[in-house]
Amino acid sequence: MEPRAARRRRLAGVHVLADDDPRWPAGPFEQADAACAGGAAVVQLRCKHATDREALRLGQAIRARTREAGLLFFVNDRFDLALALDADGVHLGQEDLPPGCLPSEARERLLVGRSTHDLEELGAATQEGVDYVALGPIFGTASKHTPHTARGVEMAREAVRRAAPLPLVAIGGIDAAGAAALAAAGVAGVAVISAVAGAADPLAAVRALRAAIGPAR
Repeated sequence: MEPRAARRRRLAGVHVLADDDPRWPAGPFEQADAACAGGAAVVQLRCKHATDREALRLGQAIRARTREAGLLFFVNDRFDLALALDADGVHLGQEDLPPGCLPSEARERLLVGRSTHDLEELGAATQEGVDYVALGPIFGTASKHTPHTARGVEMAREAVRRAAPLPLVAIGGIDAAGAAALAAAGVAGVAVISAVAGAADPLAAVRALRAAIGPAR
C-alpha cells in the first residue's frame, strides 16, 4: 500500500463527488469517468438513493476506473463500503460515526476526511486524527439540503490557516471562477457535485476546474 503521507499529498486538486441523484443528466459512473479523463485528483462516491447492492456494483466499476487513471477513490459516509471496495479513503459528515469510533482496520487502511461548516467544527476536526478537513458551503449549494449559509472565500482563507498542517478542501457552489479564488486563498482542493454532475459536458467542466486551480497552486 502507498504510504499515508504520499496519499495525503495526492489530495491536492479537484475532488469530484460522483452523486447518484437521478436529477443529474450524467450518472455517477459518467461523472467519475469525466473526473478521471479531466485531470481530477479524487473521486468520491456519494450514494443517497442506491441500495447497498447497487452501490457496491457502482463502486466496483468506479474503483476500477480510478485505479486505471491513478486517482484516489473515496466513499462518502460509509467506512464499511469503503473497506469492501478497497477504497483509498472515507469522507465523514458531522452526523456520521466520529473518526475516533472507526474500527482499527478502517483507521489503518483508509484516509479519513471530515466535513465542517464553521471554524468551531473545523477546530474540533483537527483534533480527531483525520487526514484532511472540508469546509462548506463556500458559495451556497443547490446539490443538497443544508441549514448553513455561504461561508465565503475569506472564511476559507482563515480555515486554511487554522487547519494547517492538514489540507483543507472547500466545497459548496464552486465553479471555475470560484475554484481559482479558493486556490489563491490556499485551499488544497475544491470539491464539486453540481458543477460536474449537472454540466452539459462533464469532461469540459472538470478540465475547466482543473485549469482554474492550476496557476494559483
